[in-house]
Amino acid sequence: MSAPLASLKILDFSTLLPGPFASLLLADMGAEVLRIESPTRLDLLRVLPPHDGGVSASHAYLNRNKRSLALDLKQPEALEVVKQLLGDYDIVLEQFRPGVMERLGLGYEALKAINPKLIYVSITGYGQTGPYKERAGHDINYLALAGRARYTGRAESGPLPLGRPGAGVAGGSLHGGIGVLAAVVARPQTGQGTHLDVSMTDCAFSLNAMAGAGYLACGAEPGWEDQMLNGGSFYDYYRSRDGRWMSVGSLEPAFMQPLCAALGRPELAALGLSPKPEQQRQLKYALTVEFEKHDFAELCELFAGIDACVEPVLNLAEAVRHPQLRARELVTQVPRGDGTTQAQMACPLRFSEELPAPRHVGAVLGQHTDQVLGELGFSVERIAELRALKVVA
Repeated sequence: MSAPLASLKILDFSTLLPGPFASLLLADMGAEVLRIESPTRLDLLRVLPPHDGGVSASHAYLNRNKRSLALDLKQPEALEVVKQLLGDYDIVLEQFRPGVMERLGLGYEALKAINPKLIYVSITGYGQTGPYKERAGHDINYLALAGRARYTGRAESGPLPLGRPGAGVAGGSLHGGIGVLAAVVARPQTGQGTHLDVSMTDCAFSLNAMAGAGYLACGAEPGWEDQMLNGGSFYDYYRSRDGRWMSVGSLEPAFMQPLCAALGRPELAALGLSPKPEQQRQLKYALTVEFEKHDFAELCELFAGIDACVEPVLNLAEAVRHPQLRARELVTQVPRGDGTTQAQMACPLRFSEELPAPRHVGAVLGQHTDQVLGELGFSVERIAELRALKVVA
């Protein structure tokens, strides 16, 4: 397959997770992504454990298929390099706090003057405007301020740290990637680029979906364990006798009835169809008792052949070996560059024709500096001068 995004060329100034995950999806679909990295301020993702052969597994995954140019943006010569790159790369992705790129001479207005068709994407915690625009934050803070943490947890213990960056990935990365593609579609119609302001808090707020819609339209404020999908119904996790867990999502009658029949309690199905909280509590207690009568392996076997929306809670070692994930080829082998490969999560998007195979894991800092500068027409002598001045590495 000809990669669907092979015509896109992206300068990626981002670090850590949100921006790199967005550009990973674009690179997997064929976009040429050039990371602009500081030679003096290390991207902390490069040292995040665990390590495979001395290299962060997270970095190797999130930055696969991308080249790396080590460039000190605080030096005036670096600005000239970026300006030359803009003749070819017409999408910029950055993740600094508002105002940082402007101070470096790399803000949207300055770069737009060089390339009016530039698509410029800024991913931040709180956006380019508002009283919090320069405030520090992390994923847990964005979810808290967006109202999502207030009903995701348990009544006795409060909010739960989810173990995954919901605002960063579901918000910054996916919304940022969608925004890039929308801008690419619009550009031929207008002849102009745009500045896309992506706030992870904004995106997390929009992901309230049903709960947010209910509050804004009807004033229904969700709390812990009082909604159908947050523990307020039987839709939940249940412990097995040996301490493992099963997920139960048997909301419709066609799934509730086989669930209860498999557990030997067909009469419980009537409780599952009732919207009354007291009957939901009765069913939840009954299911808790029934699940704890069986070991995990027994439950897996019991529900394997039943279409009841009941599935085991797997660890990662089990997930990668599950026949469904294996059939979908969600693990791929990515070249390291030394003749060996590293197992990584594959691009989850499936086209009718296969995407090109991954080219390489995340690059060493500055691995492609000489190559990129050479493509811009820099002589070997000039590259050596820039390296001596510590403009590049």
